[in-house]
Amino acid sequence: MPSELDRRIDRGIAALTALSGQMPVVPVELQGRSYPTIAVAPPALTYYFAHFCNEHADKTFLVSGDERLTFAEVYALAQQAARALIDGCGVKQGDRVGIAMRNSPSWIALYMGILMAGGIATLLNGWWQTSELANAITDVDCNLVFADAPRAQRLEEATGLGAQVIAIDDRLPLAEALAPLFAKGGSETTALPMLRGDDDATILFTSGSTGQSKGALSDHRAVTQAVFNYLASALMMLGISTEDGNPVTVQHATLLNVPLFHVTAEVPVFLQSFAMGRKLVLMPKWDAEEAMRLIEREKVTYFVGVPLMSFEILTHPKRSTYDLSTVTDFAAGGAPRPVEHVRRLNEEMGGGAPLLGYGLTETNGIGCGNFRSNYLAKPNSTGRASAPLVDLAILDGSGKPVIQGYLGEVAIRSICNFKGYWNRPDATRDAFTADRYFLTGDIGYLDEDGYLFIVDRKKDIIIRGGENISCQEVEAALYEHPHVAEAAVFGLPDERFGEVPGAVVHIRPGEIVDAETLCEFLGGRIAAFKVPRRIWITEGPLPRLGTEKIDKVSLRTAYREIYATESAAA
Repeated sequence: MPSELDRRIDRGIAALTALSGQMPVVPVELQGRSYPTIAVAPPALTYYFAHFCNEHADKTFLVSGDERLTFAEVYALAQQAARALIDGCGVKQGDRVGIAMRNSPSWIALYMGILMAGGIATLLNGWWQTSELANAITDVDCNLVFADAPRAQRLEEATGLGAQVIAIDDRLPLAEALAPLFAKGGSETTALPMLRGDDDATILFTSGSTGQSKGALSDHRAVTQAVFNYLASALMMLGISTEDGNPVTVQHATLLNVPLFHVTAEVPVFLQSFAMGRKLVLMPKWDAEEAMRLIEREKVTYFVGVPLMSFEILTHPKRSTYDLSTVTDFAAGGAPRPVEHVRRLNEEMGGGAPLLGYGLTETNGIGCGNFRSNYLAKPNSTGRASAPLVDLAILDGSGKPVIQGYLGEVAIRSICNFKGYWNRPDATRDAFTADRYFLTGDIGYLDEDGYLFIVDRKKDIIIRGGENISCQEVEAALYEHPHVAEAAVFGLPDERFGEVPGAVVHIRPGEIVDAETLCEFLGGRIAAFKVPRRIWITEGPLPRLGTEKIDKVSLRTAYREIYATESAAA
């Protein structure tokens, strides 16, 4: 049965998206199929930048250390960068231009400038090492890459790299940092291209959690529509807060504490901020206490990150010394939160409510959302499909919808989906059904209220003698132990059962617990066949990908080798 908040959300979205509303939804025909689209969204990001940077011209847009920049200042420098790219670097429409940098005003101005010049902003993972960067640059045929000092050094070590690399010192004020580009030319008379919705805009790389990273290509229409889908949710929740007597009375502000090469930072955080006139407070590197200091100083109203970030704030010994009362929501994406974390965030953060989003690089970040009291009621769920653009389905192995409540692969169809993987026609074909649902690779089901529950990754389910074991379920049980900081569960080869579960666990500093104790703990919470056959305790934090997700691929590979050696010696 829908909750009262569900009903209020539905009424708010219906009013917003009616033909007489702020964000009317109309059908658009694309490749023989009709998709709902938000009519007021501009056709390309370039017009979006121009409109909202003019509307919010004098508001603070970026805060980075001691530097504070307005929307107008950033737009002017991005426009200058675009002209230099065209005149000085010879960038033509459709050229891939890479950014290999940490979060900085330079990253943001270059992203805007590349798009304004007609290029495709190619967002390279800043955590990659030399060979990974070089492979991605070669894969999408980048001829030009902007890199900060550490990434420029890595690219200097690459052999046979065909791209020109322009080093940017992002520690300098923005205008000085971009001087190496401005020195190449460009004038105020240089004409910038007039772009359309079907012109290519961005390439983001998959996280690599299921194999070699692929470049996911999106056009301007997909990205702008994704931004406006997020805006619909923001306006809806703002309306509900206002009805409840809690309007936001200060400038919207958020930390930019997740890497900009990740879709969560790019679309709902960075790009959405233009329309909202929202201040972005940049964090080049995550640190929980620094985050709290910035929240207090800049009166941050919204927090989003991977679940571990908000939990580190929640459990930080100095949390009570900082004023975090301006934050209305502690949102998370990229991974599920343990149920206990959801409850504690609601009860102990002084008013900020928990929120969870679900989306993928290939969907430009949109998918599902679980808000506030709904999230408390169904903490294991990623929420309902994000209105008004997302068409969510659970499909069987032949691409047919399953009965409500039954398991299948989660699939998303919308105007916001990416076009395909660069130079990977086979992978692109396999990613979509014949009727253009994107196959996420996640296994889940929908309950009677339309809430999505993700059971596991399609390739991460452990099949033990015919019994399916959810890695996430075992991980969630491990997280219930008060001394467990991080956990990763995966399959280990077994002669009898085919596979058995194994786990690597990082214990909180100062605590002591052994594998036998954890197994006994799990025995009271999950079925015996789900308890890991082998648990390794590690002193240091588990390795992470550039998106801050735990790198289960490398963990699984390493510990399967250890397990094989141990088994052979037994």
